Amino acid sequence: MEITEVRVHIRNEDKLKAFVTVTFDNCFVVRNMKIVEGNKGLILCMPSRKLPNGTYKDIAHPISMQFRKALEDKILAAYQEELKKPSPEMAAE
Repeated sequence: MEITEVRVHIRNEDKLKAFVTVTFDNCFVVRNMKIVEGNKGLILCMPSRKLPNGTYKDIAHPISMQFRKALEDKILAAYQEELKKPSPEMAAE
């Protein structure tokens, strides 16, 4: 499975750093992944839903650690590239 597109939408919040949309094989998209600031740095959170007991369950997630690492590496690299771009507020000035 090939990651064919990564779209990063920067957020200006304390813990939430970005929302991410990833396209696989130009035919399947997963939205609402999140990059958050954890205790040990940035982490990628999969899209999830809140259960009646207050916990969260992933809607979609990698099965193998190898694919999870490849996905995280590609997304975090795209995030770093997006941070280098001027923000829309700065571009308007």
